[in-house]
Amino acid sequence: MSRPTSPRAGWRLPSTPAFVVISGALVMVFLASGTPVPLYNTFRVEDGITNSGLAITTVIYLATTALALLTTGRLSNHLGRRPVAFGAILFAIAGCLLMMNVHGLGVLITGRALQGIACGVASSALGSYVIDTAPPRPRWLPAVITSNAPPFAIPVGALISGELVEVGPAPRLLVFAVLAVVLAVFGLLLWACPETVKPHPGAMRSLRPRIHVPHGEGRLLFAAGAAFVATWSLSGFYQAFSPVLTVDYLGTSSALVIAVVFASIVILSPIGGVLTGRLRTARAVRLGLGAFVVATAAILLSLHAGAIVPFLIASLVASVAQGAANSGGMRAVLAHSRPQDRSGLLATIYLISYAGAAAPGLLAGRLANSMPVDQIALGYGALVLVASAAGIVAIRSSSAAPRR
Repeated sequence: MSRPTSPRAGWRLPSTPAFVVISGALVMVFLASGTPVPLYNTFRVEDGITNSGLAITTVIYLATTALALLTTGRLSNHLGRRPVAFGAILFAIAGCLLMMNVHGLGVLITGRALQGIACGVASSALGSYVIDTAPPRPRWLPAVITSNAPPFAIPVGALISGELVEVGPAPRLLVFAVLAVVLAVFGLLLWACPETVKPHPGAMRSLRPRIHVPHGEGRLLFAAGAAFVATWSLSGFYQAFSPVLTVDYLGTSSALVIAVVFASIVILSPIGGVLTGRLRTARAVRLGLGAFVVATAAILLSLHAGAIVPFLIASLVASVAQGAANSGGMRAVLAHSRPQDRSGLLATIYLISYAGAAAPGLLAGRLANSMPVDQIALGYGALVLVASAAGIVAIRSSSAAPRR
């Protein structure tokens, strides 16, 4: 585990408060990216943005996140964790400021693209920073945070936004203004955190797109990647279509209920990571993916019936299951990673995750204006089944499934 490299460079936070600040900054970047979702129906009604436009917006967000991961994934190894993490905060603030002025598809896409860049940079830089500063016990804590912070924080942002849209003044402005201020505070606090990487030349070369797979980790990375594709693809479906699902299939147009529907698929994922934190990684992945497949089938059945309570229950079960599968996969691939491999490895894992959500989202966006959303959901169910089966088979055949 890396430790501070510049103890004399002014006053710095002790390791435990620094770990809390860095983890909080990671959560806040992703929380900010979830706040526009409850407003999607408002954009549909007031600004004429179509279902296809909203789906394409989600794809752009996912694609820019993936591009940022592909190009900046190893940048913090050269410039240091702190300045690159601060850059992620700046992009998140810029995204919030732009989202305050959405009145058409172009501005919405641009704002979401800035939020996507922020999430991509944060995934590797802040994620590695979390691992570098994590306490030695419990050993599973950094894997739970890095694998579950994004899927947990995004729906929390949606829930906060949904509530403010329902009861607060200036529903299209307030949440983004508040988050911009909070992000700025975390940006300032980051500069009080100790640097854990000694900067060295090669920053420009590190921007060349590269997928980083440490020697001997390919099979484990495939297993973890399959788990992330299965879970993140369905989460991407919820992000793109939760307003349509809520209004057209589940019978309400409430912004808060839209946020609840979106959040239900991921909000309990940290619980799954904690519950299976002491299991061997292979068992956690198998258990999580098996439960996720069953829960997905229940989601599809309840959606077909238009039953909102069973739909939400099945979605909550799926969120616990994906937390177990994703944190197990993350623990497996991080078990023997060297400090210099962490940012590139995390970038690769998240790249697989976002690509697994963006690719089906692109197809779904093209089909959204000509095919009912419940039929599109069946395609996502098939993808979940195939990716989960691949992950279970791959993790079973791997001889490196250590307990952490």
